[in-house]
Amino acid sequence: MIGYMMWEAWQIDYVYPKPDINKIELPVVENKEELPLDVDGNTVTAPQTQVQTTDSAVPLAHVQSGNLITVKTDVFSLEIDTQGGTLRNLDLVQYPTEKENTVVTKLMNMVGLTPSKTNITPIRLFDSSVEKLYLAQSGLIAGKNSAKAPNHHETFRAEKSRYEMAVGEDTLSIPLTWTDGQGLSVTKTLTFTRGSYNIQLSQALNNNTDKAWVGRQYSQFQKRPYEEEKKNTFIRTYTGGVFYTQEDKYQKIDFEEMAEEKLEVTTLGGWSGYIQHYFGALWVPPADKENIFYTKELKDWRYVIGSYSPEITVAAGTQAVLKAQLYVGPKIQPMMEKVSPGLELTVDYGWLTFFGKYIYAGLNWFHGHIGNWGFSILCVTFCIKLLFFPLSQASYRSMARMRKIQPKLKELKETYADDRQRFNTEMMSMYKKEKVNPLGGCLPIMVQIPVFISLYWVLIETVELRQAPFIGWLTDLSSQDPFYLLPILYGITMKIQQSLNPPPIDPVQARVMQMFPIMFTFFFLFFPSGLVLYWICNNTLSIIQQSYITRKIAAETN
Repeated sequence: MIGYMMWEAWQIDYVYPKPDINKIELPVVENKEELPLDVDGNTVTAPQTQVQTTDSAVPLAHVQSGNLITVKTDVFSLEIDTQGGTLRNLDLVQYPTEKENTVVTKLMNMVGLTPSKTNITPIRLFDSSVEKLYLAQSGLIAGKNSAKAPNHHETFRAEKSRYEMAVGEDTLSIPLTWTDGQGLSVTKTLTFTRGSYNIQLSQALNNNTDKAWVGRQYSQFQKRPYEEEKKNTFIRTYTGGVFYTQEDKYQKIDFEEMAEEKLEVTTLGGWSGYIQHYFGALWVPPADKENIFYTKELKDWRYVIGSYSPEITVAAGTQAVLKAQLYVGPKIQPMMEKVSPGLELTVDYGWLTFFGKYIYAGLNWFHGHIGNWGFSILCVTFCIKLLFFPLSQASYRSMARMRKIQPKLKELKETYADDRQRFNTEMMSMYKKEKVNPLGGCLPIMVQIPVFISLYWVLIETVELRQAPFIGWLTDLSSQDPFYLLPILYGITMKIQQSLNPPPIDPVQARVMQMFPIMFTFFFLFFPSGLVLYWICNNTLSIIQQSYITRKIAAETN
């Protein structure tokens, strides 16, 4: 495990080094490099923007932009750039970066220590800074012989520079207008809904010229890979691109894959975007239309993922309205399911999704009745143990019988210490005589492993557990126990459970097994308290069940 972690750290630090931010050029170097393809499969031709670089001694703080519109809703605080209507610097106001543990703070103040400063600023997804660049872009691209339409580099006009969702309002719409001065105009409208992380995009194109307009709508994200400074090295979750097609369903495409080969997939409906632990941003084009999903690697470690529509024709003197949705926020499965099919799969349980979705449903159901995620974890663990009771009972019965014959096996080992083949023969005869299956304790447990691993991933991936309180000093189930009481309690339960199992005959193996509770206690010091709570509950229930069966087997013999 240590070797694997060292290898991963080596890959990050030396194989894929991060660029020097001080030497990065302005991200917008060529307009055309960021755009999808036109109707003929060629890169869209767009006016060139003059290349601007920064002084190597002074890092560039933000990307170039037009005027900024500030927007505040009950769930968002963000900026909309009039240059392209790009969304940037989006904060999730209901999700602080860190949560202060008031119990720890009070205790530290009592003993005269200064508690560490808590970062209570909201989680920021979209970001205009160079190091953490992350933008949501959209626009129109014209086909050959059609009038130019506004892509995400064209400047729109806004009615106001500040919008805020008022008390009693359920929606907030922000219109941006553009015109070429020759009869073609576009109104891009972003609509926010109270309590929702789903943003509606509408692009209304009015063709008041004497010629039909042919082109496409596109929506994309531009992002630079960035690792958070405070990250649990014991918990590895996926950060990168994702997309969904009707044919292949949910797919991942990380930054390395984007650099190796461009994506170009056509499907009906679907969606694409970037995800990270607990949060995601995904463009969802119309579900009833065919869309083309694409990726691009740009200069300075920038990566684009998005989709564009099939070509549409807007006859002279008519209007067309093109729509899309942008989900940006926490990966709350019930919310995401309502936006688009498969969107909830971004809460990634891997190949154990079948089990994971039912476990999450159970957690959610208990929380709806109890109102506490910690007690919900205990209830789900109890239900799973109850479900597998027959298998566990068979396993523990086998272990109890193995424990009974341990003295006889030890005598055999001493008797045939110099004849390993004879020892194995006599041992198998004893197993047959005592009706003991040496694998009887393992096989029932093996069947249960996928369910318990999926429960592990549910606890890791569920954003509802982030900063969720349990009792007393446990104010955040997604962070480690500040006093390490749960990991120590886990080590004690593991030691008790180990004492109920038949010890290995080999003394070296026995000594190694005795070290396991100490090793796992050390690992669990850094695990989220919600996970440790689950293992303590699981171990405790196993101890009760195994103790009962062991005593029952012993009584049957006597």
